Amino acid sequence: MIVSHVLGGVGNQMFQYAAGRSLAAHLNQEYFLDISSFEKYSLHHGFELDRIFNISSKKIDISILKKILGWRSYNLAVKLLKRPHFSFLRGNSLVFEPYMHFWPHFFDARSNSYLYGYWQSEKYFRSIESIIRKDFSFTIPLLDKNLDLAEHISSINSISLHVRRGDYVTDQKTAQIMSLCNPNYYQRAILHLVNQVEKPVFFVFSDDVEWAKNNIAIGYPCTYIDHNRGQYSYIDMQLMSLCKHHIIANSSFSWWGAWLNPSLEKVVVAPAIWFKDGKDDLDLIPQAWVRL
Repeated sequence: MIVSHVLGGVGNQMFQYAAGRSLAAHLNQEYFLDISSFEKYSLHHGFELDRIFNISSKKIDISILKKILGWRSYNLAVKLLKRPHFSFLRGNSLVFEPYMHFWPHFFDARSNSYLYGYWQSEKYFRSIESIIRKDFSFTIPLLDKNLDLAEHISSINSISLHVRRGDYVTDQKTAQIMSLCNPNYYQRAILHLVNQVEKPVFFVFSDDVEWAKNNIAIGYPCTYIDHNRGQYSYIDMQLMSLCKHHIIANSSFSWWGAWLNPSLEKVVVAPAIWFKDGKDDLDLIPQAWVRL
């Protein structure tokens, strides 16, 4: 079996799931998720994959996990084994992501492996892209205002523009890691898109719409979307995926909103700086996307 440790917002959950699903397919193994860390996790909206996508994941029983990992299954042990100088104690089953860019030895993992990391690159799951797209199809029908928006988005040259602030501003730990996309980035991204798209119409998704209105001069028809909150926040991703083109933030949420658009003609603009602390994000952005 292959087991993925899953934690974070829905975008991070999707990366962790997709990479593990790919490895399980590569090794012809059953695939399980370990979602036990959500019990003490206060950010975002908990584990969401089964609720919003075409997924019915298998959850690993802790007793089985202890049989696979032994003493390495305990939280304190995991914290220690994450450190590179303790790597010789990890054994064959515990697989830590060594860095942020694509790790080519990922597919050298054996059966009965436990994956711990974010795995933020489509290179981990590109070989089963069609399966991942099917798994990440939304199962809950859009209703009312969101249905009207979806129909409008699909009928025009729609461009999603995502502004992520929220915990990037308010959570001290996150703020030390993640950069904030500034107005200059958005202005350059808008200019790049309008030079390629006829009659562009923008749809602005944000957890801080007032900041977006006050700091980003769009200059073209636009609609601000801020009504999908709490357990319905994922609908913003669903609406983003229906847009023809995309301007994303340094956020896995809008990364997936753009990736889930299957069009080969889409233009996706992503920020050149993703992490404030200088982590290597070389493989995070697909080659066809534009970084500004």
